[in-house]
Amino acid sequence: MGNQYEDECRRSLAEEQAKSLAETNNWEHVDRKQVHQDWDVLYREIAVCLDGSLPGDREIQELIRRHFDIACRFYMPSREAYVGMALFYAEDDAMREFHNSYHPRMVEFLGDAMRIFAERGIGFAS
Repeated sequence: MGNQYEDECRRSLAEEQAKSLAETNNWEHVDRKQVHQDWDVLYREIAVCLDGSLPGDREIQELIRRHFDIACRFYMPSREAYVGMALFYAEDDAMREFHNSYHPRMVEFLGDAMRIFAERGIGFAS
């Protein structure tokens, strides 16, 4: 993945989130407690699979579909914004620490799996 594309993904994430936050009174509609519980369950499931699976495996992509669906409770990200989310997980110290608390390679693995999911384009708005 090239730097220009990564910059586009970071920009898309920032723009789409800012627009959504403004339109929804800071995601007032989101049950944050439920979202965090759902992500916790999901990350635990991914962590169990991580050492014996590849990011593109069907089982992993089904788990990433669930990740995408949870993210969509906030707003429907574009492919680029979804990749931007993976970059954010890797580049933000607190997000990296949080995700890697489930497994030392979680952020790297999630990033690869999220990119594959985005490339396949299933479920994204056109």
